[in-house]
Amino acid sequence: MPYTKITSDLLYKIKAAVGAGNVFTDEESLSNYAHDETEDLKYYPEVVVKPIDTAAVSALLKLCSENQVPVTPRGGGTGLSGAALPIFGGVLLSMEKFKAIINIDTENLQAIVEPGVITEEFINAVAVEGLLYPVDPSSKGSCFIGGNVAHCSGGPRVVKYGTIREYILNLEVVLPTGEVIWTGANTLKYSSGYNLTQLMIGSEGTLGVVTKIVTKLIPKPTQSVLMLGSFSENEAACAAVSAIFRAGITPSALEFMERKGVEWVIKYDDIKFDLKDGVNAFLMIEFDGDDMDAIFKDCEKTNLVLEQFNCSDVLFADTTQQKEDLWRMRRTMAESVKSNSVYKEEDTVVPRAALPQLINGIKEIGSRYGFESVCYGHAGDGNLHINIIKAGMSDEDWKNKLKDGIVEIFELTTVLGGTISGEHGIGLVQKEFMSIKYSEINLNLMRNIKKVFDPAGILNPGKIF
Repeated sequence: MPYTKITSDLLYKIKAAVGAGNVFTDEESLSNYAHDETEDLKYYPEVVVKPIDTAAVSALLKLCSENQVPVTPRGGGTGLSGAALPIFGGVLLSMEKFKAIINIDTENLQAIVEPGVITEEFINAVAVEGLLYPVDPSSKGSCFIGGNVAHCSGGPRVVKYGTIREYILNLEVVLPTGEVIWTGANTLKYSSGYNLTQLMIGSEGTLGVVTKIVTKLIPKPTQSVLMLGSFSENEAACAAVSAIFRAGITPSALEFMERKGVEWVIKYDDIKFDLKDGVNAFLMIEFDGDDMDAIFKDCEKTNLVLEQFNCSDVLFADTTQQKEDLWRMRRTMAESVKSNSVYKEEDTVVPRAALPQLINGIKEIGSRYGFESVCYGHAGDGNLHINIIKAGMSDEDWKNKLKDGIVEIFELTTVLGGTISGEHGIGLVQKEFMSIKYSEINLNLMRNIKKVFDPAGILNPGKIF
């Protein structure tokens, strides 16, 4: 689709719509917003716009829709699928000035928050009130809650508390044509036509721009225990995951880590950790609640399950510092891998009983194509992050053959009942693989939904499809 370049006349109108002080065309700004955390990709916008309220977003989108100017919404820039990359130039719409926690309603256990609020700051703010917002992706210290909504983010506590879909009640959204709507109601039940709130979650900024978010909250547990189980084989650790749930145990987090990832974290973040010989995989298992006796009973039952899968050692994190160190090890794993090698990260998810087959298949595919992999992720909900490492693979094979290996990984994931992204989204870098999972009928339904919301095709074009 042909898009209009931003002329001096259009730039003048953009400044009039959102305020000249919120519009940036200098080289440094354009460069800063030309990339996110997706590999080493860079696409330069023609202008960066940082509106301060819903009315300004509405005026901007109306203007861009009428003039066929592409608009790429952006949150904290922590995405891994390229969804915030302005691949057609145009306007980069940053939501960073929407950073107010408008209200924390302790009576209804709800909050109203703007999309530019950093996720961890929101978690901490509701915790002061004795409440929990359990959506905490690894980048929670820098990602925006609006970006979490756009990508249907998860994090380690999905296994007990569910994805962000369980916690978003209502959204204020500016449509690509400039109209402003609320998508639903501030209620726990909703049976009033199509659920537009759920449609917006995970739409990656292709259907509208979220300007207010109504979240559900829950009482914050007062106690927690963290265990770390060590295994000699990846498959044994992964097989233990499903067995824990079959034993009637529900942790608040259950994370898998491969030895190579732990080695790189220790080197990258200078974490003190006794990495023993013969240990090649870990399960990090957390329980939370208000009754320590009940938590310890779950730990004991879990221990018995782990023994059945040849778990060689179980470490209990007794202090707050030990817990923080273990969580830091898990949360910095992506950064440590990125700092060590040329890599690509995939975000597969399967039914958790299929995890042993998935990781075994990944290693077999890697051996045939010549790449290495470091795997870790939210094993409790079947979500495995696969960091494909270039290692000794030639530049030519990395460029020309790697894609075939990725296709095989996604085909395996689909055969096992899974899908090609659990929480990172499709964006730019995964869209070519969508046909592995979805038929043309599915994709056309999605394309037609996009056309209804965005008839001019100006909002985050070139993503998902």
